[in-house]
Amino acid sequence: MEYSVLQIIKSYLTFLWHSKNQHGVHSPFVFNLVTKCFYDKKNYPEYSILKNYRNALLLNKNTIEITDFGAGSRVFKSNTRAINQIAKNAGISSKRAKLLFRIVNYFQPENSLEIGTSLGLATAALTLGNKKGRITTLEGCTNTMSIAKNQCQLQNLNNIEFVNTKFEEYLKNHNLQPTTYNLIYFDGNHSKKATLDYFELLLPTITNDTVWIFDDIHWSGAMEEAWGIIKKHPKVTVTIDTFQWGIIFFRSEQEKEHFVIRT
Repeated sequence: MEYSVLQIIKSYLTFLWHSKNQHGVHSPFVFNLVTKCFYDKKNYPEYSILKNYRNALLLNKNTIEITDFGAGSRVFKSNTRAINQIAKNAGISSKRAKLLFRIVNYFQPENSLEIGTSLGLATAALTLGNKKGRITTLEGCTNTMSIAKNQCQLQNLNNIEFVNTKFEEYLKNHNLQPTTYNLIYFDGNHSKKATLDYFELLLPTITNDTVWIFDDIHWSGAMEEAWGIIKKHPKVTVTIDTFQWGIIFFRSEQEKEHFVIRT
């Protein structure tokens, strides 16, 4: 996977050229999602919890050893980093955490899966969006998951199952056939192969109302290729490109349609 600043800039300029707001959306389903969720300006009390969670991490200067895994069981990299730097540079932004909260709050998924817990910033947003829902979050690094688990407990976020595992190993060996995930947030391995592997492995868990969110779809040319393949899949009917995220739906009653939306 190659990260390129020039490629990101080019992709963003293309995104701006094609993107629309609610006035360019003719699908009632997507129009309602954009106006009632994406552009919802209400100041939710849960935002304060998300802010407190983030601030606690940003004040934590302790260092931990990070282990990231590539495809299969191969160790991708291992290094030591300060917790506050991980939160600042690698965690979900405050703006996107609020949007993720609103998406969960809007759809009220009963059963959600997160691939890539890291320090739990997105996990908190998933949990706060529907406190009656169940969250399963997967993380390969023991140390970051430990921080996330502790921080969630401090914020009284208790509807989360933390699973320390290699993503592909879990998805292949865990019996997913009888499982239904109403929402999945993919933020674990930003490579084309892994993204497409996870996509195929999790297809048996979808329902007509399932929502999938892929992070960093324009991170690299390879990730853009993966996004293009996902969009063309026959089970995918509606896609929304927000630049940072690719959001897909499997609503059989809708014509296949692709949207590029500014958030």
